[in-house]
Amino acid sequence: MSAPDGSPVGAERSIGQLFASATTEMSALVHDEIALAKAQLRQDVKRGATSGGAFMAAGVVLVFSLPMLNFALAYGIQTWSDWNLALCFVLSFAANVLVAGVLGLVGVTFAKKAKKSKGPQKVAASVKESAGVLQKAKPHPRPTPALEDRSPAAIEAVARSSS
Repeated sequence: MSAPDGSPVGAERSIGQLFASATTEMSALVHDEIALAKAQLRQDVKRGATSGGAFMAAGVVLVFSLPMLNFALAYGIQTWSDWNLALCFVLSFAANVLVAGVLGLVGVTFAKKAKKSKGPQKVAASVKESAGVLQKAKPHPRPTPALEDRSPAAIEAVARSSS
């Protein structure tokens, strides 16, 4: 088992190695947060596109079906009921408005879902929280080296690695 920088776990690592390891881990965290933001934005865009598609479908149904459906429905109602032809046209128009209203409600529902989803804001808050935790992090206590490691060469090596 080894640390992210390749050194064995439990071995003494220099400050440079620790800093490199922390930098690598922070970089990976930032990349993961960016990937999360992209995924959440894709989901929000998909919901927005669904909402726009439903609104477009409602408009298309209302515009293109009105003439044909109004004539067919009005003449059908007049045939079945012997009502005035003008009243039959009004009823057929009301049926088309009802269908467009249902499609519009579907569009509104998806638009509200897309608006409620605050993916980028969640990611930004998560990044700030991670940065706050890392700023307050304290290093783990290190075991004191044995007396034989306190030779001048070992002290000089530690001094060079910490500067």
